[in-house]
Formats: sequence, structure tokens, C-alpha cells
Amino acid sequence: MRPAREPEATEPQWRALYRLAGAGALISAVFIPIQVLVFVVWPPPLDGTAVDWFRLFHDNKLVGLLDLDLLLVADNVFLVPIFLALYVLLRRQSQSLMVVATALGFLGIVFFVASNPAFHLLSLSQRYAQAANAAERSTVLAAGEAMLAMWRGTAFHTYYLLGSAAGILIGAVMLRSAVFSNLAGWMAILGNAVGLGLYIPTAGVYISVFSVLFLEVWYILIARRLLQLGRRVTAVGAAA
Repeated sequence: MRPAREPEATEPQWRALYRLAGAGALISAVFIPIQVLVFVVWPPPLDGTAVDWFRLFHDNKLVGLLDLDLLLVADNVFLVPIFLALYVLLRRQSQSLMVVATALGFLGIVFFVASNPAFHLLSLSQRYAQAANAAERSTVLAAGEAMLAMWRGTAFHTYYLLGSAAGILIGAVMLRSAVFSNLAGWMAILGNAVGLGLYIPTAGVYISVFSVLFLEVWYILIARRLLQLGRRVTAVGAAA
């Protein structure tokens, strides 16, 4: 397996970005098992109505936020410096692919963060609990159902497809670059390709779950590499 090597003449002005991106990747690697544990211990009412989510928020606000992908929102925010750092490091290998991958990744982030209803539903759940009459509760419920429809609809699938395409492209460029190991490239490709199993009828959800295993390894590998590059600037040489 080809080891990762130092990029030629790594610019010192990017070291802060590498450190920020490496820290973000490391935090994301920690968030993945936490999010999985939350889903197992407190399964979200994914096909539930707004009333089901309001009840969940009433019982435990933090669990409600976590079940509505709060950690994944944070993970997408961390992807901003990660995408930027990967573009800087991999642009010499294929600038055109990295421009496309970075653009797709950023668009996916915008769609996901903008469509996530976590704090909106928390606010609506409080209004529902304080509603003075049935008419007011009905209005709040309608707003909640609209939020859930947006969350489950076009915006989410746009984010999912754009993010998967960005990850696969980045993995392909990693395989052609000496900056990251082949393993990192393959983990990016497999994690995002397996995630697309979501669209396979019946078993799709179960197939897509396995993508987190590959992405966990990918986050750990790139976190280690980015933090290495953030600590020093050298000519081409074997990575630790």
C-alpha cells in the first residue's frame, strides 16, 4: 500500500487551516459513535408526526435535538475547513475535480443545515405545550408537519446526493495523490458509495448504515494527516 508523503513545498500559510481541519475531522470521528449510540438508545420517531416529536422534546430536549441530527449539523460545519484544506492539498493533482468536489460539498452543506428542523421543532414544541386552545395547537401542528416534510424531502436528498458525489470525487483524487494514503482514498469512496445504498428498495436503510464504518476510519486517517501537516512544513519525505 502506498504510504502518504509530504506535499512538495507545503505553504506555511496553510498550517492553521490544516490544524483547524484536522481538529474538525477528529471531533467528527468522535461524534459518529455518539450519534449511533443515541439512535440505538433513544430511537427517533423517523416516520412519526409532529406530535410524536413534540412529545419527545417534552420528555427530553437534548435527546430530541440529537435525534434530529444536531451532531450531524455540527459535523457539516466542520466539513467547511476540511473541504478547504483538502482542496489546497489536492488541487495540484486535479484542480478541476477538486473544484467540482468542493463546490458540491459546500452546496450539500447549505442544503442540509438550512433544512434541519431541530431548533424550529424545539420552539414549536414549547408553543404547542403552551397553546391556549385547539385552534392554536392545530396551527402549531401544521407548522411542525411542514418542517418535517422539508426535512424528509428534496433538501435532504439533494444534500445526500451532492455530499456523496463530493466524497467519491475527493477519494478518487486522494488515490492519485502522494499526500494521503491509498487507504484514506478508498475509505472516502466506499463510505460515500455504500451510503448511496439508501436508495435500494427495502434494504436500503440497513445498507447505508454501514457507510459510517468507512467514514469513521476516513475521518481518523485525515485527522491524523492534517494535524501532521499543520505542525510542520517540509519537502517531500516519508510521513510518520
